[in-house]
Amino acid sequence: MLDLEQVLDSGLQQAKAGWKMGSFGAIAQFCYRRGATPPAVTAPLTQITDLGGIRISQLAGVQAVAYEMLSPKVNRWTQALALCLPLDDALMHRRATLTELGADTHALRAQDQDGILFDLGLAQPQLDFCIRTADPHLLEILRANQGRAIMDPENPAMDAIIASHPHRVTLTRVGRIEVYQNIGGAGADGTAPDGPHTHIFYKMLRLGRSHAANTPIPEGWVPCCELYPESPVEGPMGADKDFDPAAFDAFQQLLQTWGAADYLAAKSDCWAALDAHQEPASLTEPATRVGRTGLRNGLRQWRRIHGDSPLLDRWCTVFDPKSVGGG
Repeated sequence: MLDLEQVLDSGLQQAKAGWKMGSFGAIAQFCYRRGATPPAVTAPLTQITDLGGIRISQLAGVQAVAYEMLSPKVNRWTQALALCLPLDDALMHRRATLTELGADTHALRAQDQDGILFDLGLAQPQLDFCIRTADPHLLEILRANQGRAIMDPENPAMDAIIASHPHRVTLTRVGRIEVYQNIGGAGADGTAPDGPHTHIFYKMLRLGRSHAANTPIPEGWVPCCELYPESPVEGPMGADKDFDPAAFDAFQQLLQTWGAADYLAAKSDCWAALDAHQEPASLTEPATRVGRTGLRNGLRQWRRIHGDSPLLDRWCTVFDPKSVGGG
């Protein structure tokens, strides 16, 4: 069995890994810039760069959930390790208006601990989405508009925040992510900024969800932090890459330890059948959505590992038609 704390510590030292703390519509992501070397870790489960930082402060009661999901690109899949808590334990303050919280005495860097935290009031289940500033002009505007909804079109606070680029600080029951680099939207091609960044999607926020409906988190549990280890099929900025067996095998270890049993069984069954040169009629489609995802991803992964074959295309025709021929 893998040790969760060791896995997380290793993830913080992986240049191509990424982290997320957020809800469905408000997220902070910590990752390294392309080509950057992670600095030496100076505190447990903490990493800090000049652009942002992350701290995982507690794991009591946490259930790790490793999962793979289907990608719209049929030569790929996605993967993550979620740190989950029961809903009641995961809930944060769910403030609905701009609220001053005082000095951020738990800031990752000593130089930021006098900065003033403001909860933006996004009212998300497992996340307090905050900003931190010591800018007198911005503080004046924020204090003058406390108690108002940040999304109120008559509220000048958001325009002042975007113009001032304060630190963004996301707080959950397992830790925090801080983002120091300037606020910036996705590029013209839809890619996210390089390095730590945040996103707020107002239409998604209105749904009040803790996570996307198709994310395979067990009923009654909420993801408070997610680790995205290096993908075996996708580069850091979303481009295709040659299949990386080492990255694939590394995540399969996490999946074997913390993955869903029906997902693992479906993938194992289809691989065994393909290895034995059996036809798709030899396998009954899984009864659960998670199992069916395991079967479809199993076929996609078999192609990346073993290459194309007429037998594989017959399997895909039955169970994953869009991936016939590799898409």
